[in-house]
Amino acid sequence: MSLPRYDTAQTYRWNYDRAPEPPAGIEIPRIDRQWSYCGRPVRSPLAIAAGPLLNGRWILYYAALGFDVLTYKTVRSRPRDCYPLPNLQPVDSPPLAASGTKLRSSNVMRDSWAVSFGMPSMSPEVWQADVERTRCLLAKDKLLSVSVVGSPEADWTIDQLADDFALCARWAIESGADIVETNFSCPNVASADGQLYQEPRAATLVAQRVRQSIGKTPYVIKVGFFDDSLPCGELLDAVAPFADALAMTNCIAASVEGAGGAPLFDGQPRGIGGEAIRAASVEQVRSFASLAQQRSLTTKIIGVGGISSAADIKEYLDAGAEAIQIATAAMIDPLVGVRILSDLARKQP
Repeated sequence: MSLPRYDTAQTYRWNYDRAPEPPAGIEIPRIDRQWSYCGRPVRSPLAIAAGPLLNGRWILYYAALGFDVLTYKTVRSRPRDCYPLPNLQPVDSPPLAASGTKLRSSNVMRDSWAVSFGMPSMSPEVWQADVERTRCLLAKDKLLSVSVVGSPEADWTIDQLADDFALCARWAIESGADIVETNFSCPNVASADGQLYQEPRAATLVAQRVRQSIGKTPYVIKVGFFDDSLPCGELLDAVAPFADALAMTNCIAASVEGAGGAPLFDGQPRGIGGEAIRAASVEQVRSFASLAQQRSLTTKIIGVGGISSAADIKEYLDAGAEAIQIATAAMIDPLVGVRILSDLARKQP
């Protein structure tokens, strides 16, 4: 069976306006085991990362395909346009173990691509109304997470950026979000909103303001890739008092060359998602989970990167993740969740 999916040949707005209808007749396999996400009980380990779910209609589509935690694509306190095409460029990539690699583009999507959206957002009045409507329509046993990010001006202080993050987080909760996720990492954005995970002091301030803004609502911080494991403990110490969980890894930055070696994206790095980052992301999850255990922290780790099977999920859980998020595989094959649940159901005792 072939289902509608995000059309990579079309613009972000084109896809935003043409979300598929929830399919009829899809049987979702049931598994008996109880799972948790950010400390909240869920029926399965299937969550979708911020990225594929452009609006509420996309959320309802994937909810009907077996996903139980659905993350609304990152929103801002003011509208922002998407980067021009290509937004999802297939690449030929070996397993990545460091940022800064040069990769070649591909005409065929195999398992990895360069992501180039730039964290676009509709205006607050649009996304707030959409989140509220979506939470009303979404099944009560499914969790709606909303990803937010600050939108700094050139002359802003970190205090102003922290307040902007907190404002978006509060709006998300007021609109009905069950969970707030702040995006502290975007490899395609060079300003402070995309690099917070590399600045522990700034991350502390932002996380603290967000926590004050959302009260006891579950709070996830999404972070990027660490080439050096030493700063991992610094970031964990900086945000653990405020965040319930850290989600990782938000792509690995690389430059991409097209035909004839010409640089794509004006030579600027882009985040690589998919199978190419799975091994490195699993190791980062393992490092953070170990650090959290050593410090007797309750902070959970959510694994992201290259997940497309039940075996991949087990690898992340064995590394210390409480839960996982899927993005690339769900965009390539909307039925990936059904396949994973079928596999998990067959393996039940």
